Amino acid sequence: MSAQSLIKRVTSGSLVLQIAVGIVAGVALSQLAPDAAKSSMLLGNLFVSALKAVAPVLVLVLVAAAIANRRASHTSQMRPIIAMYLVGTVAAALLAVTVSLLFPTTLALQVTDVSANAPKGVAEVLGALLQKLVDNPVNAILTGNYIGILVWGVLLGIFLHRAADATRQALADLAEAVTQIVRIVIRLAPIGIFGLVAGNLAESGLSVLGGYARILTVLLGCMLAMALLINPLIVWVRTRRNPYPLVFTALRESGVTAFFTRSSAANIPVNLALCERLNLEKDTYAVSIPLGATINMGGAAITITVLTLAAVHTLGIPVDLPTALLLSVVAALSACGASGVAGGSLLLIPLSCGLFGISNDIAMQVVAVGFVISILQDSAETALNSSTDVVFTAAVASKST
Repeated sequence: MSAQSLIKRVTSGSLVLQIAVGIVAGVALSQLAPDAAKSSMLLGNLFVSALKAVAPVLVLVLVAAAIANRRASHTSQMRPIIAMYLVGTVAAALLAVTVSLLFPTTLALQVTDVSANAPKGVAEVLGALLQKLVDNPVNAILTGNYIGILVWGVLLGIFLHRAADATRQALADLAEAVTQIVRIVIRLAPIGIFGLVAGNLAESGLSVLGGYARILTVLLGCMLAMALLINPLIVWVRTRRNPYPLVFTALRESGVTAFFTRSSAANIPVNLALCERLNLEKDTYAVSIPLGATINMGGAAITITVLTLAAVHTLGIPVDLPTALLLSVVAALSACGASGVAGGSLLLIPLSCGLFGISNDIAMQVVAVGFVISILQDSAETALNSSTDVVFTAAVASKST
């Protein structure tokens, strides 16, 4: 077989199958040659960096092009998608409260050297959000501020909607060119995930998680229930069709990649490519997917709620129903403000702990626990968040509906 035919076969083959091969190869390398596996982490870091490099430009151009060339039907489709995002995030927090009260967990809290710039209250979270909204577009792209990027993309799209046809076509052509670059990066996913799996397992292993098995079980159980029960129910209410083929497709083709990149922002190009393969309305998903990576944070709401209630149970603080409901709302709102990078939700735990009068010192110890278990917690959280973006978008934006 010639090199050219081999390259063609690889690039046209099943990406999911290639990723599966990369995962198996990464696990094998981590066990057989740990030193080589640690070195292969460079491949994973390069892949994640490439995704993060193209994602901000892609979001800005694609959102602007989609709105500038939008049709009225696509504008109306955004409302139910946003509603599903918000309902899903609140439902995730309520699920986490319910499970945490049914299966209370405690933590071995102690003095740590953890330090982080965590928000001190709701006002600070809202203030930071407003700062992101008015960010310079160049700085927003450089720093990965997707809220600012979305604002600029939306504004450019709105004011270019009445531009000359040639201008709008040029913007659409630019979006297509950036999309082609993204497709090249995505084809490198098997190599990148191979490096991430091999490097992470060789560096940390899974033994470190043994002491936190119960809290991990609660977290992962909530996320699994959200992905396989609550999300399908929300989709069924919207479509009145069997949601599981869509749910399993999203988990397989979006969730797997997000699990290893651990970044909703980095997974935006993957989700956009999946929406294209699902034959969804491009004018809709070009906006809803980047928006979902910013506000659709069911996994983050679960993490914030479960770890906060673990601290509450550890300290023996009673939890009544009104306080539990208030925690669900605060966790959902906080999750919407979580950054789209690895570990972004953990720094919002002190905000929820503040509802119960828990000091910042103790709250930051809970954050430390979160970072210890983040090898699985953050991966599962991102997989849930990112795959849900596709699920909810497909429930509304399918061309067959």
